[in-house]
Amino acid sequence: MPAHTVRFKQVDVFTSVPFKGNPLAVVFDADALDTDQMRAIAHWTNLSETTFLLKPSDPAADYRVRIFTTRGELPFAGHPTLGTAHALLESGYQPKQAGKLVQQCGVGLVELEALPEADGAWAFAAPPARVTPLAEDRYAALSTALRSESIDFSATPCAVDNGAPWLVVRVDSARECLALEPDAAALADMVSSVNTHGLAVYGPHDAGGPATFEVRCLMAGGSFGIGEDPVTGSANAALAGLLSAQQLRPGARYSVRQGTALGRAGQVRVHYDDARPEGDPLRARGKTWIGGPSVTIIDGTFRLP
Repeated sequence: MPAHTVRFKQVDVFTSVPFKGNPLAVVFDADALDTDQMRAIAHWTNLSETTFLLKPSDPAADYRVRIFTTRGELPFAGHPTLGTAHALLESGYQPKQAGKLVQQCGVGLVELEALPEADGAWAFAAPPARVTPLAEDRYAALSTALRSESIDFSATPCAVDNGAPWLVVRVDSARECLALEPDAAALADMVSSVNTHGLAVYGPHDAGGPATFEVRCLMAGGSFGIGEDPVTGSANAALAGLLSAQQLRPGARYSVRQGTALGRAGQVRVHYDDARPEGDPLRARGKTWIGGPSVTIIDGTFRLP
């Protein structure tokens, strides 16, 4: 009996230069796969995330996606959202509306739009998030976990959950962010105490620097495992929302560099759409968009038992 195969791509997200972003495996035509098979494939790819493209059940969506880490399924994640859209479009898919996509996933419908940059970048609209400020009596434990006296507590650290929960922490500068050498055990205790996957730490670059902020995502258990994530869409969505809520937005647009400590060069673009949605004069804010380019590294087929 011939082996069953499905289309497969491995893409690098938040970069246009191969091997400098965050890798993602995308499995096409996955409707016939069950959850156990998806888990097994994601475990085998050994990437931070693997996505599975399915036919949508919501008529408003272009496609449905299930997102798996090596440890379990996520309702949403940022770099898999952009990487899956890139793989789908590169395969020849024509969106229902030119320049826009609607992804169906665990958090519901997520909008995407093409960015005007020449590198074919796309952006997703950040899903709604639940924000929980860190209690002040945990500040000393946070400093211990990060082994740092450079945390800027004037920007209250907050657990932000948009489908992938992160504790967002500001430090004084990009240099201090890159210098962090956290205490692994204390970091794991902190993450567990606030029910997040890890810490998203950010620090501002000097004027004229390579980006507005430097970001590092330090993982300490849960679905994401342990280590540092190269470039993280969900954490940057969490950061963008928190900057707005804390009135710390650097402008209508800003940029993030992430992955530097790992030898990567991830570039994230953020812009705020503050126009009032048509027919909703009471709503003051529009969407927050998180974007960047993607590049395909592997294109072929995936052999299944």
